[in-house]
Amino acid sequence: MRVLPTERLLASGHEAAAVTESSQEVPPVIKRAEVVAIALVILAAICVTGVLYVAKAFFLPIVMAFVVGTMLSPAANFLERHHIPRSVGAVLIVIAVAAGLAFIIGLISAPVLDWTNRLPELATQMKAKLHVFDRPLALWHEMQAAIGGGSTAAPASLELPKFDWVQPTIEFLSPTFTEFLLFFATLVLFIASWRDLRRTLIMTFGDHEARLRTLRILNELELHLGNYLLTVTFINTGVGIATGLACALTGMPNPAGLGALAATLNFIPIIGPIAMFVVLVVVGAIAFPTLGAGMVGPLIFAVITFMEGHFVTPTIIGRRLALNALAVFIALAFWTWLWGPMGAFLASPLLIVGIIMKEHLLPDNSPQLPSD
Repeated sequence: MRVLPTERLLASGHEAAAVTESSQEVPPVIKRAEVVAIALVILAAICVTGVLYVAKAFFLPIVMAFVVGTMLSPAANFLERHHIPRSVGAVLIVIAVAAGLAFIIGLISAPVLDWTNRLPELATQMKAKLHVFDRPLALWHEMQAAIGGGSTAAPASLELPKFDWVQPTIEFLSPTFTEFLLFFATLVLFIASWRDLRRTLIMTFGDHEARLRTLRILNELELHLGNYLLTVTFINTGVGIATGLACALTGMPNPAGLGALAATLNFIPIIGPIAMFVVLVVVGAIAFPTLGAGMVGPLIFAVITFMEGHFVTPTIIGRRLALNALAVFIALAFWTWLWGPMGAFLASPLLIVGIIMKEHLLPDNSPQLPSD
């Protein structure tokens, strides 16, 4: 029987379609080696996280010194170009940083100590101001009782929390003297020996391409972290000055201390501005006769931080390093849980380090996922 060309084409077309459908229906096979590799990576990440958490007193000052030292290396290079030995420049830079920290701590500690000594008096004043919420609380309790979700005895007024949290909070926020000493000693030695460390890291690799890649990574880390510290310091200083002026114009007490606190807390993304807003609300509620008058300063601060967070910082920093908001939030939550407030400060710089390492170790010409 003779097969016509048209029938041949149809038969070959059906066979090709069947082969294509069968090939598409076959699910991808995950090899055992890939599963073992993923499991080992997960276990290694868990072990590293556990070690960093348990040995926080050692690793936190070291990592902080390495990150801050990389940020301050351009300043040491500047001094070295002006014929100042790098070791002397490292000491001068660390002294300047310590003096700046002491100045800020002095501005903040004076009102904090004053308010801490007056905690019972301030608590009485705050409780008297909170009587305005008695009626809404009573209505809320009646609503709960009507739907069967509350007890019959209504609370007399809004209760303030006890002061048992003050000392643990101060201990949590304040690093120990040993950690401070380890940080400053490591910072001086790191800045002074940064060039030798760079050379050692580069010469560790025997391949020319690996050495060149390491050099590029180190140069970008130094450049971007230095620019980040300089830019963020200027922005936060502006936020602190604007907050201090707003507090002075609205009549809030200790405007200089509140401005310094706002500038310091603004180094911590998301959490810092929220904590500062709460502080201003409490100070305004205590310092002014009415809650409405006390909310003027916090509302002005909210406008300042909104403008800074949505317009100023993205315009200046976002063009250099596009940090995803979700990535920043997750990094902030992780490092805050791991190392507390100092970890929150390190969240963005460590995220920048991760982005730079990813760009060089996983370049765009490597295998990528298919686009949608």
